[in-house]
Amino acid sequence: QVQLVESGGGLVQVGGSLRLSCAASGRTFRRYGMGWFRQAPGKEREFVAAISWNGGTTHYVDSVKGRFTISRDNAKNTVLLQMNSLKPEDTASYYCAAGGPFRVVAGEADVDYWGQGTQVTVSS
Repeated sequence: QVQLVESGGGLVQVGGSLRLSCAASGRTFRRYGMGWFRQAPGKEREFVAAISWNGGTTHYVDSVKGRFTISRDNAKNTVLLQMNSLKPEDTASYYCAAGGPFRVVAGEADVDYWGQGTQVTVSS
């Protein structure tokens, strides 16, 4: 069982930066592939970024490549999403997600656990 709690969302101007944090409970966290998803009003939830259990592999949706960076600290049971050069279209609720042991998160079907979400609003 893994519980996920996001923080770090807020209101930022276009071009600004935010860092989202996901705190995970459970001793098995270090074995889980992790990801971030987002959902804008009136839209379906979409994959944003993922990181493998050991941090060795990352991947991103094309729209955030070069602007967002996912990382993890297994000693602190934490996953981070650094978001730079934010755009209005990045406005959404952002969700932390955990896949199964050693599973790469590539989509919602790979997710076993979800956080409650944190709101990011980018104003123009």
